[in-house]
Amino acid sequence: MSDNPHEPQLVPDRSCDGCTMCCKVLEIDAPELQKPKQLWCTNCSIGTGCKIYEERPDPCRSFYCQYRKDPGLSEEWAPKKSKIIIDYEAENERLAIHVDDGRKSAWRAEPFYTRIKTWAQTLSSQGQHVLVWEGSEAIVLLRDREIRLGKIGAGRDLLVEKRATPTGPVVVDVRIAEGS
Repeated sequence: MSDNPHEPQLVPDRSCDGCTMCCKVLEIDAPELQKPKQLWCTNCSIGTGCKIYEERPDPCRSFYCQYRKDPGLSEEWAPKKSKIIIDYEAENERLAIHVDDGRKSAWRAEPFYTRIKTWAQTLSSQGQHVLVWEGSEAIVLLRDREIRLGKIGAGRDLLVEKRATPTGPVVVDVRIAEGS
């Protein structure tokens, strides 16, 4: 365990060994990579790991998926098995579910779908939301519906509409921001 309060607490006995899903499904915005989502990183040895591990850029160095951080996720959630990467994006107040474009519907299978819908209900009641990336297509899950946003280009922002309630803000709509 680290004494650094900014370093995430990782689940003991879980590692990234043999998993390279983040090297494919995630966009890596680092000057030395500029890797778009859903394309294998040129530095990835698929199924083995990063060929430049010791020199990898900061976004790669600091990223840990929720499977590595959440002891409540069973082995079925391991990205190399599920083809799903879960990332809580605190700055966007959302849980992002990134699904390999070769298995876009993987998140709709059980045991994933029921759990993801439960997260969506809980988070939208807390003023947050779930954003599922089926490859490059985005779907927002709220407590009562799905909003299919389609492809969202680089640099596009989402506009999250919230309503104040006695128990706090509730997400009521999410759409692509005009002019972003």
